[in-house]
Amino acid sequence: MSPLPVWSSPVWSSTALRRLLIALLASLVATAATVADAVAAPPARPDSVTAATPDRLSYDVTLRADADGSRWTGRQRVSFRNASARPLHEVYVRLWGNGVDGCGSPGAPSPVTVSGVRGGTPGPLTVDCTALRIALPKPLTRGERTSLAFDVSVTVPERNARFGREGAFRFLGNALPVLAVHDEKGWHLDPYVATGESFYALVGDFRVRLDHPSALEVPATGRTRTLPGGPGRTVTLSVAHRVRDFAWAAGPFRTATETSPGGVLVRSYWAPDAPAEGVRLNREDGVAAVDRFGEEFGRYPYGEIDLVMTAGFGGGMEYPGLVLLGTTEEGGAAVHEIAHQWWYGIVGNDQYDAPWLDESFAQYATARFYGWDTGECWSEADWPSEETALTRSMAYWSAHRGEYYVVYTAGPCALARLETVLGADAMARMLKRYARDHWYGVSSTADFKRAAQSATDEDLGPFWAEYRIL
Repeated sequence: MSPLPVWSSPVWSSTALRRLLIALLASLVATAATVADAVAAPPARPDSVTAATPDRLSYDVTLRADADGSRWTGRQRVSFRNASARPLHEVYVRLWGNGVDGCGSPGAPSPVTVSGVRGGTPGPLTVDCTALRIALPKPLTRGERTSLAFDVSVTVPERNARFGREGAFRFLGNALPVLAVHDEKGWHLDPYVATGESFYALVGDFRVRLDHPSALEVPATGRTRTLPGGPGRTVTLSVAHRVRDFAWAAGPFRTATETSPGGVLVRSYWAPDAPAEGVRLNREDGVAAVDRFGEEFGRYPYGEIDLVMTAGFGGGMEYPGLVLLGTTEEGGAAVHEIAHQWWYGIVGNDQYDAPWLDESFAQYATARFYGWDTGECWSEADWPSEETALTRSMAYWSAHRGEYYVVYTAGPCALARLETVLGADAMARMLKRYARDHWYGVSSTADFKRAAQSATDEDLGPFWAEYRIL
């Protein structure tokens, strides 16, 4: 996520400029498997009771939109396997679209509702109506599969946000219910945060059928094609393999399609009133970035990526195969959000527990893309408090919103400094190997520290302490 304008200056070494950027960033943040085993997620260790589960997820969704894409209703089915040696007695469905509004009120219900559950017994909504416990009819032992099905209703909130609207355009990020993760820490049922992300999901396969008025363009996660629907309607069918979430948008977008030199299909969708220069920059950067990061971190595996652009969308937000972008003439947001296709999308992490593992890495990739000078971009004096650490969770950042900018500043600076310690070539090899080792999996700070240490004989303990990578 880029909840603020990405830096456009190529110079970080000026102390005055650096402090000005930090102050600006602080201010802005403070205010703001049934497809085939061959495409299944890597198997968990068979002897582990702590393996992340449920895995090998397969979502099949059919939704129908109203006249302007503000409301979508239909049916969702999800099948899954228990990867853990511990039997599963229950699962949790995360309704992240309720994060801002919570349980709503009698006159304004929650934006996302689930009903008509089959395959299990639903309990009451919890975690501010973002979590639904479903008890399974019998314990699911390791390696067994089962499925759930339920009706879904999604009403797009009247706010300009990743799940919201801008004029005639609808953004449906985090709108589709997904299964929560259980691992060695138990069920991950963290609260929603608006500044940053709370999301943690295992990869799955999605087949989503979106029935909508033909006047609406509907970009979506995955490889999409359109089919004729009823009178005046079109069906957008999207299939996505090994992704952690599914997002879409709807509106009278203008469109263009091009293929990057590396063979990735880049579809652009923009509002007619979006600044032409901002659209042009996003499109150019998008094509270049998806190939550049494919070379640096491993080939982009999804074949297609959609750039969804409007004039008033602040910063950007990433989803698998789809990014939401504003259209400032400074550019930069597209590169950052496309870097997220690797950092969180392909190489997963718990975004609530360790947001630096995707935000700092995406910003470091952005700095490298633009050739920003990161030689003197952070010092001990720049830490806002003694308690601040780069590896703090969103629980900390939510309570200290004015400090969250360090994830975007100290984080990429730490990675740039690590590059000088290891050497550019060794750093590049390490990152590519680290990505490969956690491809479609989940990584942690400890995993990254081990990967970095394996690339040098120098003890990196003092380095981790200096940059408060705990």
